[in-house]
Amino acid sequence: MKKKVVIQIPCLNEEATIQSVINQFKKHIPKGRIIVYDNNSKDKTADYSKNSGVEVRNEKRRGKGNVVKRMFSDQIDADYYIMIDGDNTYNIKDINNTLKLMETENYDMLVGRRVHKNAAAYRKGHVFGNFLFSKIVNLIFGDGIKDIFSGFRIFSKRFVKTFPQNSREFEIEAEITIHALEQRHKVGEFECEYSPRPYGSISKLNTFMDGIKILKLILNLVKDEKPLMFFSFLSSIFVFLSLYIGLPIVHNFYLTGFVEKVPSSLLAGLLMVIAFLCFFCGLILDVIKKLRYENKRMNYLLFKD
Repeated sequence: MKKKVVIQIPCLNEEATIQSVINQFKKHIPKGRIIVYDNNSKDKTADYSKNSGVEVRNEKRRGKGNVVKRMFSDQIDADYYIMIDGDNTYNIKDINNTLKLMETENYDMLVGRRVHKNAAAYRKGHVFGNFLFSKIVNLIFGDGIKDIFSGFRIFSKRFVKTFPQNSREFEIEAEITIHALEQRHKVGEFECEYSPRPYGSISKLNTFMDGIKILKLILNLVKDEKPLMFFSFLSSIFVFLSLYIGLPIVHNFYLTGFVEKVPSSLLAGLLMVIAFLCFFCGLILDVIKKLRYENKRMNYLLFKD
């Protein structure tokens, strides 16, 4: 392949696996530039990477999102950027065919959809969480990516240099996916065999806490990218509460001519006012969102190598 390829590997305490990952890429993409981004590891990840003859860059701010922000902002000239975790769980045997697909079909992003045969490779909680969050993202932002948390991805240069990132930790993959779907970039998936971590390699994921962070991210992105939907939903909740409290009062007033529950009637009226405010906030923010969308789209279209 004549295109320039850079392999960027975010790492945190991966001394048990990093050399295997590097050697595999040297075998399959001998002309590729490999850069290990060490997230201030406490073990010998950086030393082992240097001994393998690759470039090492250190990002002291903990969190995969911070590492990816550094990866995407570094001035590195390449046509395609491969991002892969340093835990040696992704099989890259078909990487050259995938790069050819990336070139011929002009994809902005290809995601390695994990296929596992060994139950130890993928915790049940992670399987369920990935399925649930993927369904939510596909329902709200559009279909196209089934494995939104995959750490094995290939990007075009234009995608990398126009991605406005906010995430600091492991929710970064979800943010990348949602951005690509919301901007309607050309994205796709390829099957990738996913294996358990080798002996001595320890996962840094926390199923419950990471799930909360990802859910918070998705809600924030829904608020930012789909404000009319978000605030209309809030408005409908306040309308329901207002009617639930207020209709019995109206009915009683119709029968007796008296308002017996004045505080409840005031609360019902206040809830209805809040409902209308939420709805109109959604309308206003939807206009602003469209302007933001157009600006991001123009930045993408006007990007030049």
